[in-house]
Amino acid sequence: MANSSKNGSDQAKATKSKEDLAKAAAKASANKQSQNSRNKNAQGKKTGLIAYLRGVRQEFKKVVWPTKEELATDTVVVFACVIFFAVAFWLIDTGFLAALKGLLGITLS
Repeated sequence: MANSSKNGSDQAKATKSKEDLAKAAAKASANKQSQNSRNKNAQGKKTGLIAYLRGVRQEFKKVVWPTKEELATDTVVVFACVIFFAVAFWLIDTGFLAALKGLLGITLS
């Protein structure tokens, strides 16, 4: 019997601990939401075309532009992929058309 009452008190402690954790998590979430809304309000004050263009300029400074060699290599890869998939889709389309003609006797003009 001593074990059963001990297990019961352990379960009560565990339940209370879970409730405390849930309350703490809810409180942290509420604090985070209110902080996010305050940050949005503070950021919202800085508006206008000039501020926007300054932001665009700052972001463009962060861009790492490719070299001519990287650009050429990437362009060749893109064209090769486009050609490969165009031919693959053409072959699949031709195969389906041949299957329809053979199975159903459909002719497309």
